[in-house]
Amino acid sequence: MKLNALRTFKRSPITRLNSHEEVRPIPTLERLGYDSWFQRHADEKQLAAHGIARVIAVHKDRYVISQGDNEIIAELSGNLLYGADSPMDLPTTGDWVYADAYDDDTHAIIYGVMPRKTLLKRKAVGKLVEFQLIAANIDTAFVVQSLNENFNIARLERYLVMINESGIEPVILLSKSDLVVENKMGNEEHEDTLKRIRAVAPNVLVMAFSNLNDAHISEIAQLLTPGLSYCLLGSSGVGKTSLLNSLLGHEKFETKAVSNIQSKGRHTTTSRQLIALESGAIILDTPGMRELGGLFVDHGLDETFSEITDLIQQCRFSDCSHTNEKGCAILPALEAGAISPERYQNFQKLKKESDFNQLSYSEKRQKDKQLGKLIKRTIKNKRR
Repeated sequence: MKLNALRTFKRSPITRLNSHEEVRPIPTLERLGYDSWFQRHADEKQLAAHGIARVIAVHKDRYVISQGDNEIIAELSGNLLYGADSPMDLPTTGDWVYADAYDDDTHAIIYGVMPRKTLLKRKAVGKLVEFQLIAANIDTAFVVQSLNENFNIARLERYLVMINESGIEPVILLSKSDLVVENKMGNEEHEDTLKRIRAVAPNVLVMAFSNLNDAHISEIAQLLTPGLSYCLLGSSGVGKTSLLNSLLGHEKFETKAVSNIQSKGRHTTTSRQLIALESGAIILDTPGMRELGGLFVDHGLDETFSEITDLIQQCRFSDCSHTNEKGCAILPALEAGAISPERYQNFQKLKKESDFNQLSYSEKRQKDKQLGKLIKRTIKNKRR
């Protein structure tokens, strides 16, 4: 069988950052969010050998990267693809990568991933013990829930845990505020919703808006700072893509009608893509998430459920089960109403889920390492 010839590419002239000469990020990369943090954490050897680009979209095994002025279809180098131990080692939307463009910028190869400032991830859907990367290098995450049957305080807490774990600033956006005006009981229900949100996220900014009448869209636009990266998170049908169109000022992305019976929308966004706004901000729309899983979320739990984790530290025994032990700090707080039973139950559920996922992942990684060692020994013995 005749082997396919190796593809050869004519390298295009691309701009590189020389660590000894460049003091500031070049403007084209700066527009995509490249700042002094990435410059400090860049690998000098990689910089000397390759250019820098940002991943703005991922389509299975194809990537779209940009250096600020153009978009190029890219693929991974063999060393990066086959040397990866897990999906964590591969690029995701928002990543900065070391890459070279070829054939007049018609094609590019990615040779490495730069250190990440933040990484938004979740447990892979189903029984897989693995990460699913959502986005990298996001500064602020907008959690979008609508003021109808979609609103769910437990789901909101899960989003906040995931965001806080990543070190990203959360903002809560309540869509379809026009429903409050249409409903006679709307104002009371809206105030009750805000009260419930403040109870679980007292320090998080909350804004209501409407894509139908553009209420408070301009206020949301004012939150977007040039050079910073944002993402929209939420279930299908809550209005994320419509909000993105409103921020863009035109209907660039397709939206689909929401079912009047179930108040649920179908997926409009099918992939993650970074969009540069005229203001200079970068925003990422994400597909609706049917399932949220947490993995290694100790910090996220501490940040989201701080009043509970602070009390746990005050328990007399470090292994307190918070059921009947003397000196437990949780039980009196529950009895006094300082902590709601629903919030505490959700905390327990997320903690158990996190512990289970962490154990499963650790076991899987150990098995993968053992398998890798076995393969290396087998190959070595065959060479002998």
